[in-house]
Amino acid sequence: MRLLVVGAGSTGGYFGGRLAEAGRDVTFLVRPARAAALRADGLQIVSPHGDVTLRPKIVTADEIRDPYDAVLVTVKAYSLEAALNDLAPAVGPDTMILPVLNGMKHVDVIKARFGEKALVGCVCKVATIVDEQGRIVQLNKLQRLSYGEMDGSPSRRTQALDELMQGAGFEARLSSAIVREMWEKWILLAALGGITGLMRGNIGEIEAAPEGTNFALAFLDEVVSVVSAVGVRPDDAYLADARTLVTEKGSPQTSSMYRDLQKGAPVEVDQILGDLLARARKANISTPLLAAAYTNLSIYQNRVSAR
Repeated sequence: MRLLVVGAGSTGGYFGGRLAEAGRDVTFLVRPARAAALRADGLQIVSPHGDVTLRPKIVTADEIRDPYDAVLVTVKAYSLEAALNDLAPAVGPDTMILPVLNGMKHVDVIKARFGEKALVGCVCKVATIVDEQGRIVQLNKLQRLSYGEMDGSPSRRTQALDELMQGAGFEARLSSAIVREMWEKWILLAALGGITGLMRGNIGEIEAAPEGTNFALAFLDEVVSVVSAVGVRPDDAYLADARTLVTEKGSPQTSSMYRDLQKGAPVEVDQILGDLLARARKANISTPLLAAAYTNLSIYQNRVSAR
């Protein structure tokens, strides 16, 4: 199976790099500047699971000649439209598109562009950054990729995909409930992003502050109320874990959105918080904390966009 990984940043570079390290047929679709850097320095991964430097196969958008069996889309949500234009020549009638973007808005965008058949649900859980040297640095040991048909049915193509993913150095799992898992991930992203972004601190700092625990739990409850009404209600065990995660004493846990904010980089506020808020409004669900976080982070995002 030929896999095209769209993006060689913190997420695509990590999972694609591990697959390439395991000998899978992986090609990275990147922009010219990133291609030059990878050709000069290689794809470097720094990880508690082992460091590696690879010389992966690389293409730019104008170099794609044939369709791939699967396309793993790992760009930020605000880069999705450009990425879909770039990857379009790689999509044939039997190509699987696996997006690991945040939120759920991209699902509708990909279906509209390439049809429902092309979409395979996908969820990744990993904490990685690209450091100043261009290396992909894994921040903890968590590394998990789940995937499956959107309707939960078994299929030959996802079985073949599962064979590709197994034994590549990270936890890989074929899921019959991938849509629920996608909504659950949005819960965690929105809660962590809103809590840490609005309070400008990590979970441990927020928990230690007056009313910090109550705030975190109230924010999580708002997010869950929206998802339960407009999407798929989370599993009880998942919800219990989420409540623990957002209130853990001394936890250094933050969100990718908060880490981007600290770097002065653009944040996915519209996709992670804004879209969820819009769905809440449509369902007549009151979410004052979610609205406050969205407004706060939108002010930041507007400043970044105006630079």
